[in-house]
Amino acid sequence: MESALKPFRVLAYIVGVMLLVLCVAMVLRYGFGNPDLSKITAPIHGFFYMVYLVAVMNLGMKGRWSWPYMLGIMLGGTVPFLSFFVEHRVTQKVRAELAAAGA
Repeated sequence: MESALKPFRVLAYIVGVMLLVLCVAMVLRYGFGNPDLSKITAPIHGFFYMVYLVAVMNLGMKGRWSWPYMLGIMLGGTVPFLSFFVEHRVTQKVRAELAAAGA
């Protein structure tokens, strides 16, 4: 499970940062009539979000998590700042599970 944790953590941060940039781009697009940044940011965030979903599935399958739990983690990449919180909580959970299994 440790091997699946690192890609999940990296992607959670990338998705979180890209979502924040996308929010700024949407403000520029709809508030100021400048769609340039959103045309670049939206597909990049979308791509990384899809990869994030795969990373969650990989980690969840290795950890034998329930589908509702995995779905909640997957939704973490859709709300600004939530992916950072979700990443922290999941990392604590996985490390606790690994420590319990090794003890």
